[in-house]
Amino acid sequence: MNTTEIFLIAMTVILTVPYLVWRLGKTDYFTPLVVVQIISGILLGPGVLGAGYPAVYQFVFSPTVMASLNGIAWWAVMLFVMIAGVELDFKELWVHRRETVLTSGLALGVPLAFGCLAAWGYLGLSDASGWMGPLAQPWQFVAGVGMACAVTALPILILFMEKMAILRQPLGQRILRYASLDDIAIWGVLALILMDWQRVERQLAFLLAYGFFVWGFRRLMPRLPPADRGYVALIWLAAVALGGGLVGLAFHGGRLLGGCGHGR
Repeated sequence: MNTTEIFLIAMTVILTVPYLVWRLGKTDYFTPLVVVQIISGILLGPGVLGAGYPAVYQFVFSPTVMASLNGIAWWAVMLFVMIAGVELDFKELWVHRRETVLTSGLALGVPLAFGCLAAWGYLGLSDASGWMGPLAQPWQFVAGVGMACAVTALPILILFMEKMAILRQPLGQRILRYASLDDIAIWGVLALILMDWQRVERQLAFLLAYGFFVWGFRRLMPRLPPADRGYVALIWLAAVALGGGLVGLAFHGGRLLGGCGHGR
């Protein structure tokens, strides 16, 4: 079999297994499809399928196939988070700015603090050399674990709220405001952990330039023919995500800003 055929086998397995479990098992009430997909991804990964049937895993999920799957996954996540930016109501964000900043700060700070405490305790009780790189400082390890605990799974959150039909409701908008602010802030935390001040300067320059370009973009879109707007939106998403990646926000931060360019 060539790479294309094996890639299609992998896609068929990835799409079919969670759907059959969800539909035939009638799990929708207590385990929505997105949760089944997450669990299936774990079971089909190297830790379960790769450990139990290494030959099968290496055949279906070879490095070449995984590279193709990763590309699809990156673009899918970018689209999901762009939708979050599109759905974000900036007028409500500004009206409720104090509540949003306070709640987002606690939503980010509490798991960050507890994660740091857990990592600090781990450092005191055992050797963390297997977890830390040779150039890492203990405080970077502690802060990095805290950051990992505080990361918001924004695409999954969007799917959950869409499933519950609250995405466009007041409650869903409040949750979206909190999670969106956290999603951007956490990458600033990463820049501080890496102690790359040049990276921080590039991020600030990017955000300033973004403010200028989004002003032009929001005026351009209404002037385009309706048939062109979806295509131009994808160009905008790719360009902003690239900019975010180049300055160290990763495409994660850029994808949300790409959607914010369309926001209400």
